Amino acid sequence: MNKLNVAIIGCGGIALGKHLPSLHKIEQVAIVGFYDIERVKAQEAAAKYGAPEAKVYESYTELLADASIEVVHICTPNDSHAEISIAALEAGKHVMCEKPMAKTAADARRMVETAKRTGKKLTIGYNNRFRADSQYLKRVMEDGDLGEIYYAKAHAVRRRGVPTWGVFLDEEKQGGGPLIDIGTHALDLTLWMMNNYEPKVVLGTAYHKLSSKENAANSWGPWDPEKFKVEDSAFAMIVMKNGATVMVEASWALNTLDTKEAKCTLCGTEGGADMQDGLRINGENHSRLYMNQLQFEAKGADFYDGKKESMQDKEIRVWIDAVIHDKEPVVTPEQSCVVSEILEAIYESNRTGKAIYFD
Repeated sequence: MNKLNVAIIGCGGIALGKHLPSLHKIEQVAIVGFYDIERVKAQEAAAKYGAPEAKVYESYTELLADASIEVVHICTPNDSHAEISIAALEAGKHVMCEKPMAKTAADARRMVETAKRTGKKLTIGYNNRFRADSQYLKRVMEDGDLGEIYYAKAHAVRRRGVPTWGVFLDEEKQGGGPLIDIGTHALDLTLWMMNNYEPKVVLGTAYHKLSSKENAANSWGPWDPEKFKVEDSAFAMIVMKNGATVMVEASWALNTLDTKEAKCTLCGTEGGADMQDGLRINGENHSRLYMNQLQFEAKGADFYDGKKESMQDKEIRVWIDAVIHDKEPVVTPEQSCVVSEILEAIYESNRTGKAIYFD
């Protein structure tokens, strides 16, 4: 059987921690191309995950010029997502780009247009859609069990979890801090559950309240206040065109014990759900309120469903299956573009002090 030739651009943490291990498990895939601005990273990745014929390229343009490569995974800083994705699509490759889709909404729209024009598949790495609780809740939503969702929350809150490596604190490279880094996951998950991608108005705030602290307690060691150029927390209210309200909370550093990351709360006309201590579904039945709590971790035979596939493995497997069998990706570029447009509107609202209206 001919294998699908896949290449990686950017061989840092997200490639090594997610893309390469998951791709390596798929029999139909051969990882044949590697590029990183630090050549040694590409060489090490190729040695561990590459097919026998794998090659380390001198530039991403050289890699994209290789006609044998069919799929490209892009794992670079946010400011290069659009440039490389568009070049890859133009070169006839199917593309998985890490989240967020792009640094700016304009770049995200260019990516959507290029995918449509070239006819190549484009997806974005919103892996939290593939968690077991997310998949179950999506089925609940599609069955209409919660009714119309008119109020929701997108949660991405860490008490002290500032990433102090790479370019996370560099606004020029990333476009922002926790909002565009982890808030993007929570917002994507929430809009996907609601199947609502029509924002009307956004009002947002962003803060630099804790980033100036010296020797701060932090999961990955103290940050350098001089290098902390992005917000440490951001919050927003989004009103959708159908009247639904979505609240967004995103932080790397916030004095709170109420921490939830890449989770959502949904309130509908027939019931509600939240991802607190597992998945909780609530509602009313026979004039009584009820709450069902579902477990998704194997804790004995009663809870084991025979499957232990990680969300990352499932995300990559489903994406490769979409390429092989010519199906639409689970995460579409149009959906991801709306997420980027909303994130940009939150930052713009914070800068201007005004609500940002969509056409």
